[in-house]
Amino acid sequence: MLRDLTGWHALILLVIIVLIFGASKLPGLAKSVGQSMKIFKSEIKSTDESQKPADGPQLNETSPEVRAQTDATKSSTRP
Repeated sequence: MLRDLTGWHALILLVIIVLIFGASKLPGLAKSVGQSMKIFKSEIKSTDESQKPADGPQLNETSPEVRAQTDATKSSTRP
């Protein structure tokens, strides 16, 4: 549907927007749309960064504390 948007369609949409909002409000409308896009992009970027794995032990690695506990348990059990 959007690929059928030609120059004439864009011009008609611009005229409709000017009629609805008025020419005096268009700069403020454009500024608010630009700020909204800036905020949206920053939120997308921050969610991408929060989904990155944190530095630390891998899931398959055993922490030294757990390994020490396991070794102590193995040595204290009687066969």
